[in-house]
Amino acid sequence: MLTVALPKGRIAKETLEIFETIFGDGFKFNDRKLILETSHFRFLLVRNQDVATYVYHQAADIGVVGLDTLEEQGLDVVRLLDLHRGVCKVSIGMKVGEKLDLTKPELKVASKMVNITKRYFEEHAVSVEIIKLNGSVELAPLIGLADMIVDVVETGTTMKQNGLEVVQDIMRSSTYLIANKNSYISKKDEVLDIYEKINRVIKAEQKA
Repeated sequence: MLTVALPKGRIAKETLEIFETIFGDGFKFNDRKLILETSHFRFLLVRNQDVATYVYHQAADIGVVGLDTLEEQGLDVVRLLDLHRGVCKVSIGMKVGEKLDLTKPELKVASKMVNITKRYFEEHAVSVEIIKLNGSVELAPLIGLADMIVDVVETGTTMKQNGLEVVQDIMRSSTYLIANKNSYISKKDEVLDIYEKINRVIKAEQKA
């Protein structure tokens, strides 16, 4: 039996729909339960930020999580497959009309994605002060807390509504199927079997 960690919300729903397509059964969590057991799988419903942690520590054999979260956390897991769902970008946002000038001294950047932000500016040899916020990062440039933000952008609507705009994309993200390194060895047949079945569904969708 494989244990599968899923993030609460839309990604869990979409992933379970893939399993329904493959196996023809109904895969639904009852009420507020966090564990769903079937004949071949045990699904765990966890916070998005915790999926890779469950997989890394082998509390789950495989999981589904956004690439941006994987890049931010840097945990050593096997990235099996891009599921082409939850597509978004990690981008730099500034007040409308302002230009990104990386030559300015003492730039301040607000973000909940500290590691991705740090890597981006290091790669461009720019010294910045990163201010970690856990939410409502759009406020930071508006009240002078930061010059810019780094955040996940799907449609850009939230930025626009708050007088900001995307000035630079840092990375593209989508949901990935990941595996624990030990599980990938000890349960290789099971892991590769579900990988191949999911891969067929994704490829069929892309051809449609």
